[in-house]
Amino acid sequence: MDSLTLFFTGALVAVGIYWFLCVLGPAERKGKRAVDLSGGSISAEKVQDNYKQYWSFFRRPKEIETAEKVPDFVDTFYNLVTDIYEWGWGQSFHFSPSIPGKSHKDATRLHEEMAVDLIQVKPGQKILDVGCGVGGPMRAIASHSRANVVGITINEYQVNRARLHNKKAGLDALCEVVCGNFLQMPFDDNSFDGAYSIEATCHAPKLEEVYAEIYRVLKPGSMYVSYEWVTTEKFKAGDDEHVEVIQGIERGDALPGLRAYVDIAETAKKVGFEIVKEKDLASPPAKPWWTRLKMGRLAYWRNHIVVQILSAVGVAPKGTVDVHEMLFKTADYLTRGGETGIFSPMHMILCRKPESSSPPPEESS
Repeated sequence: MDSLTLFFTGALVAVGIYWFLCVLGPAERKGKRAVDLSGGSISAEKVQDNYKQYWSFFRRPKEIETAEKVPDFVDTFYNLVTDIYEWGWGQSFHFSPSIPGKSHKDATRLHEEMAVDLIQVKPGQKILDVGCGVGGPMRAIASHSRANVVGITINEYQVNRARLHNKKAGLDALCEVVCGNFLQMPFDDNSFDGAYSIEATCHAPKLEEVYAEIYRVLKPGSMYVSYEWVTTEKFKAGDDEHVEVIQGIERGDALPGLRAYVDIAETAKKVGFEIVKEKDLASPPAKPWWTRLKMGRLAYWRNHIVVQILSAVGVAPKGTVDVHEMLFKTADYLTRGGETGIFSPMHMILCRKPESSSPPPEESS
């Protein structure tokens, strides 16, 4: 091979590598690099065992319907997936409708800002982020509203990541993160001027339990908005394909069980909330929220190759490949749920705690 041929061959390989790593979309989102993938709070040598433990929950489905088992179930899931989510998706662990002419990043930010606009808080007021993850929405909302945002997440690793990001963004004075269970929050009654949850309360075994806790900590007259994961009116329990898609979403996203859209408002009213507005933000004329999943399929494959290489050479923990493959399959179920219209990750409900409120009635045993 002469030198000219060698030069062009090398140039072609270099261009191919550049296209694979860069043109397809950067794998390394802000704040996380592929070589830093970990198992969260789980030690590297135990990632694979914890992945197997996560799947063992589904062999005992009744356990993931109880308040006692869910914290471990969800905590294990987020230890396994947090780094991969940050690396391959970003710091906001949720979906948003596509907006023509806007980037995914801008569409995500606008979706988050709408939540705080709906609850009508003022600068300096204290609001609650229920299930804050690594704090992507928290930072967008604090920056937009200048409210003081307190986030709660069950996962200690996410707390540390969120605090790191808050400091880097210069928003640590407005953003506070607490490690805790949103079914038993360590906050006083009537202590928040507003609250929101973005695709987070789906992890609760009973929606009523988390809604009751949010109701408790809100000041009378304050509002709460939630973007809920639901099955829509198009879901048919007798359709095997529908059931397969929904179960695939549940198993790949640590969900005790998806709720029907008709149950959301009824649950909120049951704990004492007044319903101000309810709307599925995924319904037309909204553009598909799953577009980003479909557009990212090539990037998913590229990322999977990277994860396999890093795992093979010992940089990424054993089990990381299994976790990434699980998320890849889940992305397909989510896409199918969106395309068929049987699933929505953004059924919005806006509630108000009455000015003169009494505690919600206790369930009879």
